[in-house]
Amino acid sequence: MSFQHPAERADGGHGPFERMAERASNFTSSPLFSLLCLALVAAFLAVHAAGLTLSWQLLAGDVMTAVTLVLLALLKNTERRAEHAIQRKLDAIAAALLEQRSGHTDKSVQSLDDAIRMEEET
Repeated sequence: MSFQHPAERADGGHGPFERMAERASNFTSSPLFSLLCLALVAAFLAVHAAGLTLSWQLLAGDVMTAVTLVLLALLKNTERRAEHAIQRKLDAIAAALLEQRSGHTDKSVQSLDDAIRMEEET
């Protein structure tokens, strides 16, 4: 297990968690997941409206809490990767502007080219 940012790993590849988080992020942004969440909320309300025992009400609440925690972890992973990609792009733009002022643009053009679509790679 590593506490290093996923985008800063030496191998540059995606680990199992990053691949799973990307697939989960794609799923959670789909209309199917929205319907699933609405069904979960409806079930939660139905359990309370039906006056079922306390154990059923706790189970419904615990399921909603678990889904929330998983979504929070996935959101944070996606946010960190996007944040890192944006920072690398800004660094490449700043370097290109500085190099343009000094008249040497070969390295900055390559940096800008590498920064394009970086969020998909990290």
